[in-house]
Amino acid sequence: MKLFELTRNLMAIPSVSGDEEAVGFFLRDHLESRGWTVELQAVAPGQNNVIAHLNETPRVWLSTHMDTVPPFIAPTEDDERIYGRGSCDAKGIIAAQITAAEHLRSEGIEDIGLLYTVEEERASTGAKIANGHPLAAKCEYLINGEPTDNDLAIGSKGAFRAKIKTKGKAAHSAYPEEGESAIEKLLDILEDLRHTKLPSDEFFGETTVNLATLDGGIALNVIPPMAECGILIRLTTAIEPIRDALETIIRDRGELEIMSYSLPVKMLAVDGFKQKVVRFTTDIPHLPNWGQPLLLGPGSILAAHTKDEFVLKADLEEAVRLYVGLVKQLI
Repeated sequence: MKLFELTRNLMAIPSVSGDEEAVGFFLRDHLESRGWTVELQAVAPGQNNVIAHLNETPRVWLSTHMDTVPPFIAPTEDDERIYGRGSCDAKGIIAAQITAAEHLRSEGIEDIGLLYTVEEERASTGAKIANGHPLAAKCEYLINGEPTDNDLAIGSKGAFRAKIKTKGKAAHSAYPEEGESAIEKLLDILEDLRHTKLPSDEFFGETTVNLATLDGGIALNVIPPMAECGILIRLTTAIEPIRDALETIIRDRGELEIMSYSLPVKMLAVDGFKQKVVRFTTDIPHLPNWGQPLLLGPGSILAAHTKDEFVLKADLEEAVRLYVGLVKQLI
C-alpha cells in the first residue's frame, strides 16, 4: 500500500479519543499481512495500543498516536495536500513511519519496532500503559511523531491541567447582600492570574496559561453558589513552582484541583537535522522506559486540530526519508 493511500485509508476510519478500536484492527491486519509480529495491548474496552516488531529485541522504535480530536473529517486531497482529521496529527505520521520501516526492512534492517497508542489527545492513557511493556526495557531509542514541520524537536513543553473552584452562597438575585457570588470570587482570582508572570525557563521558553473553560451558577435570578475555571498551563519548569504560584494567587478564595500533568522534556539532538524546541506536549513524558526520546514528524502543529487540517504530500515523502536516515544514524 503506497504512502498516500495508507494515509487516506487510516484517515477514513474515525478514531476520536476513546474510539480507536477500528483503526487499531486495521493497523494489526495491515502489518500482519506484511509479516510483522503484532500485539494489541489492552488499555480499556474498545481501546488497544498496537505494538509491532520484526525481531524480539528492537533497538529503535517509531511511535505516535492513533486517536484524533473531534469531530471526524473525512479525507480529501488535491495534487499537493491531503486534508481531513488526522492528516498531520497523526495518521499521516503513522503512514510515513510504516513506509520508512518497510524501506529499512528492504535494506535488511529489522532492528525496529512500531508503537501506536490510544488517548494521547486527552490523557496519554495508552502511553502510560505501554510504558510497562516488557519490550520497553530493550529499546534504546524512541522516535515519536508529532507535527514538527519535519524538524527534529530537541525539547517540548509539559502540560499542567487543573481546575480553580470557588464557593459562594445562593440567594435571590434581588437581594444580593444575602448571598455571596462564587463567580465574582472566581473572576477576581482569574484577574490576578492573568497579571502574574509565572516561572519560565531559558531553554523551553515562556510558561503560558490558557483559561480554557468556565462553569458556574444555577439561574439568572440566583446568586451563584459555585463556579470553576479549567486551565491548561504549558510547563517549562518543574510542577512545584507553578503549583505554589497558583496556590499563592488563589489563597483562601478558592481551591486548586490538579487533574493531570506532564513535565517538559529534553530530547536527543542529532547532527544533520534542523532542530527546535516545540511548545506542545506529547506521549514522550509518559514513556520514560522506552529509551532516549526523539521527536519528528511532517505537518504543522498550527494546522492540527483545525477544521482545515492538512499535510503536504511532499512533507510526507520527506518524513519517510528523514525517518529512514534517522534510524540508520542511530543504529
